[in-house]
Amino acid sequence: MNALSWLSELNEKYGLEIAEGEIRSFGDGHIHQTYLVEKDGQKLILQRFNDKVFQRPDIISHNHKILIEKINTIDLPFQLPLSIPNYEGELFTKIHGNYFRISPFVSGTCVNEIEKPEYAYLAAKSFAQFIVAGFHIPADNFQESIPGFNDLNLRYKQLLEAIEKTNREITGELKKLVDFYLGQKNLVDEYILWKNKLPLRLTHNDTKINNLIFSEDFTKVNAVIDLDTVMAGYVFYDFGDLVRTVACSEGESSQNWENIHVDEAKYIALLKGFQDGGKGVFTHEEIRSLPFGGKMMTCIMGFRFLADYLNGNIYYTIHYEEQNLHRAKNQMYLLNALLKLDAWILK
Repeated sequence: MNALSWLSELNEKYGLEIAEGEIRSFGDGHIHQTYLVEKDGQKLILQRFNDKVFQRPDIISHNHKILIEKINTIDLPFQLPLSIPNYEGELFTKIHGNYFRISPFVSGTCVNEIEKPEYAYLAAKSFAQFIVAGFHIPADNFQESIPGFNDLNLRYKQLLEAIEKTNREITGELKKLVDFYLGQKNLVDEYILWKNKLPLRLTHNDTKINNLIFSEDFTKVNAVIDLDTVMAGYVFYDFGDLVRTVACSEGESSQNWENIHVDEAKYIALLKGFQDGGKGVFTHEEIRSLPFGGKMMTCIMGFRFLADYLNGNIYYTIHYEEQNLHRAKNQMYLLNALLKLDAWILK
């Protein structure tokens, strides 16, 4: 890493004396370049921010300033390691055309998947508690860091456009997938109904398990992290993304079609954890919307993977030509499994 080109200016902006040898790459994130700074027994997280993915750092800074000033962290049993302002009071520092930020380091363990339902419970409870901590903040204070990110109706329209403009021949397996996802218009209609019924809340919008830092013994959550997608949303967004990524028996790139099913123990743990985290705060209708979230978030990713394949694989990183097609097929199997869940699970 050629740190000397920006490190001296970074030190000046933050009043630090970090040497190049005190910085090393950290984590396995795919968006930002993340480094661990270790100096005089203290640790910090340094990131070179990817403004190609998040093209409006000013919006993220705006949203994070609201969190710093207004979110109720007193009762949270975990940390929110938000950026440390520089000497000018800014959360981002622009040097040589690149954006940098520094945040506190939180010790613990990050994992990409979990085996035990009790860990799923902790995850869901923590993300729900995060929403509750921002309940008093008007949702319209937050700006969209990624416009239309979880808008199922918009993603359906984008799929229709991709079908109309694709250069691919829609036959065979591709036609079956296109027909399946076009057949999910009822979920789009239900999404619109929930939107008209529920209040907007502060939501995380990327509730994958690796956006938590667990304690080393997995008895608690030490931090909720990766807050760049924080914006106004509906509670079923955050629950639904947990279901899609935690309660599925296979990862989203798996081609073990017959093994793709819902892990009911994890699903129930997620539902209980989310309800416990929002107990006494989430409305009755918000609780009722949660099962829809799992179906909706699985469907939206199916729409997006399939549209990207039809568009020529221009958004998601792929390792072979049909990977987005197979991801869409994977989500089809999961969505079918969620649609078939026994009624007693959804109570």
